[in-house]
Amino acid sequence: MCHGACVEVDSDTEAVANEGFKLGCISCKMRGEVSAMASVKWFFKASYETEFTDKSHSAILFQLYSYEYQIAKTIDPRFEERLAWNGSKNTDDLQDGSIYILNVTFNDTGTYRCIFSRTLKYTNYEYNISPNKTIVMNVVARVTRGLASILSEVMMYVSIIGLQLWLVVEMIYCYRKIAAAGEEALRESAAEYLAIASESKDNCAGVQVAE
Repeated sequence: MCHGACVEVDSDTEAVANEGFKLGCISCKMRGEVSAMASVKWFFKASYETEFTDKSHSAILFQLYSYEYQIAKTIDPRFEERLAWNGSKNTDDLQDGSIYILNVTFNDTGTYRCIFSRTLKYTNYEYNISPNKTIVMNVVARVTRGLASILSEVMMYVSIIGLQLWLVVEMIYCYRKIAAAGEEALRESAAEYLAIASESKDNCAGVQVAE
């Protein structure tokens, strides 16, 4: 049986208001042959908050979302009915802990933290680790193009124009080369014709008419 490879990819960071957005959080298990069990917890800090706390700014970290034993739970009332699990499915050995935000609002701008609680089960003992990812998400009114995207498009058009100019130069060069070769062939043909004609004339001049 084949299993897909796990690749840790950074999440996108720019969401568009009133649209959906995936908060990516992938933590690959380094040894695939070791059985494991994992749960995922998400925390949220709005842009106007200084810590990962709830609205009352208590000292307790305010949890946004949890996924454990294949059961999802939205905890932050600000995201009620707007969060969906988008990670590993049909397994307790989670490696993808991504979630999906429905109908993004400007109030969703802020810092998100995804924390895995993974238990690696060896023959004689268990080992617990807690990898985590932090994502700073910005909400915009419409999709904005990054500088890299603009530069890539400009370079693409420059490359296309450069290739077209190169093709025109190559065509002119080949035309001139073919034309020069044709003229040389004509000169050689003319020279050969004159040489034959001259030889024929000399032969005719040496002929004696018998009486």
